[in-house]
Amino acid sequence: MSEQLTIALTKGRILKETLPMLARAGIEPLEDLSSSRKLLFQTSREDVRLVILRGTDVPTYVRHGAAQVGVVGKDILMEQGAEGLYEPLDLGIAECRLMTAAKVGWIHEGSRVRVATKFVNIARDYFSRQGMQVDLIKLYGAMELAPIMDLADVIVDIVDTGNTLRANGMEPLEEIARISSRLVVNKASLRSRHEQITAVVDALAAVVQGN
Repeated sequence: MSEQLTIALTKGRILKETLPMLARAGIEPLEDLSSSRKLLFQTSREDVRLVILRGTDVPTYVRHGAAQVGVVGKDILMEQGAEGLYEPLDLGIAECRLMTAAKVGWIHEGSRVRVATKFVNIARDYFSRQGMQVDLIKLYGAMELAPIMDLADVIVDIVDTGNTLRANGMEPLEEIARISSRLVVNKASLRSRHEQITAVVDALAAVVQGN
């Protein structure tokens, strides 16, 4: 048997949408992921195993070669950078938008804007390109609270339906990027295990294309 290939998957919505694609590519976990507390799973292919991680950790595992392949949102790649990674495939799943948002009717006044986000690198780059001076406030969740509690004027966050924004008296402003889940590959592993990794990439590419 060839050396096992480890695929790092992002838990949550991305995992739910990735598993059917993997199944169509001939890779299925041997047990029910939703009812297990394990994080590492063998699959229907002896040479492939799956590890379930937080999205922010997937690029780290792949970059350092602990996993050779990963599935992660484009927002994470934009925020962390893609050093050491190839991004051969847009899986077209878990689609959403990365946007700025503020309280309904908010008007930019004054020289600086307070921006709350977990995407500080993306936000810094975006507002710099807009020629705006901002004070960045890093938060890890419940971004909508920041304007309500007068911690920030604007947030930068993932928007899916926009229902959460509306429920909190906020509205989307500008779209920064359209986000979907991407397949990433460790550059060194692609050279050393080219045939094995390419077979997985090609199988998933065929699923994406509907073949």
